[in-house]
Amino acid sequence: MELKPGYLALFERGELRARITALERLLDPCVLCPRNCRVNRRRGERGLCQADDRLVVAAAFPHFGEEPPLSGQSGSGAIFLSWCNLLCQFCQSWEVNHRGEGVTVSPRDVAGMMLDLQSHGCHNINFITPTHYAPQLMAALPLAIAQGFRLPLVYNCGG
Repeated sequence: MELKPGYLALFERGELRARITALERLLDPCVLCPRNCRVNRRRGERGLCQADDRLVVAAAFPHFGEEPPLSGQSGSGAIFLSWCNLLCQFCQSWEVNHRGEGVTVSPRDVAGMMLDLQSHGCHNINFITPTHYAPQLMAALPLAIAQGFRLPLVYNCGG
């Protein structure tokens, strides 16, 4: 019996859209992370993480440096997100997480990244520091599913 990711059942029942809408409401005021900045990110305000409502991606590629259960033989499909709500003093990705290096992308762009990583044989999609972008990332999911996306998702929050 083949296991299917749970998001596929949500998509098939039409519940995924409702969950995305609920997540989007958490941007105004922003209470997506424990910092509860309460800024209106939909109007371009920035919280402690420095993110507004636009999704910024630093890189997307098959990553072989994760734990073996994630990387497997073909890699984990890492999508590194810019800015970060953790703001660790000794961050190993300081340029990305503290300076926001990366490019602004749409949910459609992220769906394309997910599909590309799947086509390269990655075992999963590994969203790295995703908490402050959960609504935008989930908005990409139905777009990817409609084009055949079926990989497990990893919520890699650094915690």
